[in-house]
Amino acid sequence: MILKEYLSDFVSLFYPELCAACGNNLYKGEKVICTFCHVNLPYTNYHQQQDNPLSRIFWGRVPIAAASSYLFFRKGSKVQHMLHELKYKGRTEIGSRMGVLYGHHLATSTEFNQTDLILPVPLHPKKELKRGYNQSSFFAEGLAESMQKEMDCKVLYRTKNTETQTKKSRYSRHLNVDQLFDIRDASLIKSRNVLLVDDVLTTGSTLESCAAVLLDSGAKKVSVATIACAQ
Repeated sequence: MILKEYLSDFVSLFYPELCAACGNNLYKGEKVICTFCHVNLPYTNYHQQQDNPLSRIFWGRVPIAAASSYLFFRKGSKVQHMLHELKYKGRTEIGSRMGVLYGHHLATSTEFNQTDLILPVPLHPKKELKRGYNQSSFFAEGLAESMQKEMDCKVLYRTKNTETQTKKSRYSRHLNVDQLFDIRDASLIKSRNVLLVDDVLTTGSTLESCAAVLLDSGAKKVSVATIACAQ
């Protein structure tokens, strides 16, 4: 073990681990984000508020039991940098770490601790093959680990390959995801409390479409959690 620690320290001299938020070197014992960023990131604390701005997004659209995001997203912020690294640079450990950290909070929330099954919003197979991974799956894995809940990446799937949502208007986003998702085996979600997770919540159109399919297929309740939400 001592030799392993010395070897790790030696390697870090030439290939230091960098904070996913600020880009500074991580100190020994820090994981993915440095202590300073961990303390100072813009947390929403929405998991402590049943009637929060995110839950209101879905009012009159789909009956979401609870909705929350770990962080606020702002252009040019550390959060945007982290999400860019996660989504486009292959730093999947960011999603896992955010899931583990947020999962500890959700496990103590009366709105989320009754979760039975965690499902990530799926990518179309062609898009996932091109990117190499689904960033939301790693967030789901981290949540499942710290909340000690079941996670499934296969039961919910995307039926069509659509254009990116990034630069679309609210109305265009809604049209872009209408009837795009389906369930492989409804018995896996029937009468269960499902936590649907994604990387970012903006208009909620994608999550709305997924939630509608889950509820129509027999899910008891559907809640929503993301790494970040637009502010």
